[in-house]
Amino acid sequence: MKRNLLTFIFLIFCFTVYSVNQDTARYNILLTGASFASSHNGWFEISCRHLNANAINRAVGGEAIVNTANRMAEGSLYSFEELDNMDAFVIMHVHNRDVSDESQLMTDYKDYTLPFDRSNYARAFDYVIKRYISECYKLKDNPESKYYGTKAGKPPVIILCTDWHDARITYNTAIRKLAVKWGLPLVEFDKYIGFSKNNPHPVTGEQQSLLYAKDSQTIEGTKYGWHPDRGEDKYIQQRMAGIFVETMRKVLPLK
Repeated sequence: MKRNLLTFIFLIFCFTVYSVNQDTARYNILLTGASFASSHNGWFEISCRHLNANAINRAVGGEAIVNTANRMAEGSLYSFEELDNMDAFVIMHVHNRDVSDESQLMTDYKDYTLPFDRSNYARAFDYVIKRYISECYKLKDNPESKYYGTKAGKPPVIILCTDWHDARITYNTAIRKLAVKWGLPLVEFDKYIGFSKNNPHPVTGEQQSLLYAKDSQTIEGTKYGWHPDRGEDKYIQQRMAGIFVETMRKVLPLK
């Protein structure tokens, strides 16, 4: 009887500690993206647990950066409370487009014609970055914000991501240029994933990304892995989580 009582008390203690940890997360991280970032994958959710962060996953399969821009314009991507409490805004829209083309960019994000269509991904990226920085700054004038009355408002922490491997040269090259332009941290999945398009598998003779993907894509005549196998138990999801956590630990402010 005494042993059962002690076991019961121990289980209650463990549950209480777990609940407190859930309620006292150190960070709040919002992710926007498409099928590579949706919660069906798992890398973001694994990462947030390791970072003791609330995972706010707004990624939707089939969407693109233009959808994120339109949702921001509608005010539906995040609430005021989420904006005020968000520690990082992560963007993983990795369609193989030139997102750094400056030929049609506007100085003021308010000058873009809405809604965006899929004709120019660079303009949508520009809108999202400029709008988020602007919204964070303007919190200094909002009496309901914890940043009210500060000089700089809320420091905008925006994180960009490469594709999960290095086959999408157009996008991976462009997102690096965009990161340099704005001085934004970049999660280099393609650099640290553990294989490269430059070296096919020594046994199969095919691209190594195919071994970890549930489907394929053909880029300039070569077949590569497209969507990585999904689920928190999958190797690539765990590897991506490790890469993401390492980057975020360099970026997130200590609390």
